[in-house]
Amino acid sequence: MLTEDGKHLYVSYDEYHSLIEKLALKVHQSGWDFDTILCLARGGLRPGDILSRIFDKPLAIMSTSSYRAEGGKLQGHLDIARFITTPKGEIAGRVLLVDDLADSGHTLHSVVDMLKTNYPPISELRSAVIWTKGLSTFQADYSVDFLPTNPWIHQPFEGYDDLTPAKLLDKWRV
Repeated sequence: MLTEDGKHLYVSYDEYHSLIEKLALKVHQSGWDFDTILCLARGGLRPGDILSRIFDKPLAIMSTSSYRAEGGKLQGHLDIARFITTPKGEIAGRVLLVDDLADSGHTLHSVVDMLKTNYPPISELRSAVIWTKGLSTFQADYSVDFLPTNPWIHQPFEGYDDLTPAKLLDKWRV
């Protein structure tokens, strides 16, 4: 649910999963046949996992990180992992790159450039995201929701960002 001021988007688990299913339909309806899904961890892990199951394709994982300051709300220096984890040896062929959103576009541009430079076995690369913000300089091949007001997206699992083992002990203490 988008707040009236357009600055916050609150997403429930049901809405989140529905959006991933709509993303799967967009990819399917395009008719593009791909070999592997490469998700960007952390935001792309959940969508990548679900798409991997729906399309019955192997899931490769690349770790990236840029949101660290102010409880993960301020974009900082982008770190891209040197290696891709994949069950099929080296990543190759037609690859669907999956993340949760195109925010500024910086991460996706950087990853696409790095993949094109360092992974010549990738013959075709397309991208898929749930959300694209209005300020994004990156336009994914597949996207479900365009957010012109650039709201902060409150995803349903963000409660785990502040959860510690000690808080879990308190919660589940009998």
